[in-house]
Amino acid sequence: MKTHEHFMRLALTEAREALEAGEFPVGCVLVADDKVVTSGRRENSLAEKANELDHGEIVALRSLVADNPGMELSKITIYSTMEPCLMCYTALLLNGIRTIVYAYEDAMGGGTNLSLHTLNPLYRDMKVTILPHILRDESLMLFKEFFSNPENIYWKDSLLAEYTLKQE
Repeated sequence: MKTHEHFMRLALTEAREALEAGEFPVGCVLVADDKVVTSGRRENSLAEKANELDHGEIVALRSLVADNPGMELSKITIYSTMEPCLMCYTALLLNGIRTIVYAYEDAMGGGTNLSLHTLNPLYRDMKVTILPHILRDESLMLFKEFFSNPENIYWKDSLLAEYTLKQE
């Protein structure tokens, strides 16, 4: 557990940096053999550049693939401050990553509860390990801070914002 907490703290640092830049506070690190291989944080959640492609997991995955050609991605564990959405979850799976550790659940768009065994053969036989709620409270505080700031309009009136602000 201490190893998971160590790497999640690094993901939380990425998330804090995203928050300080006004971005949605998702941060993640990708780890192999107990070493951080790369990291990423949410980009382009601000109004003028807003898109739904630059999630922290995708940013980190792009960096991993670009900087480590030929790396055996099945050895990677991802630590993310928020449960990966469906897009990020399947992108991780398609790239061979099978161990996902996250802090805060995405009550609106989390993808890790997708029942893979009911899907087509590409996904059906994948064995995935998911460890939720590692340092959840620390991550929750970042999301509360984000949604409490009236200047942050990303997902402002969403189910996720409502759910997050009600959490104790």
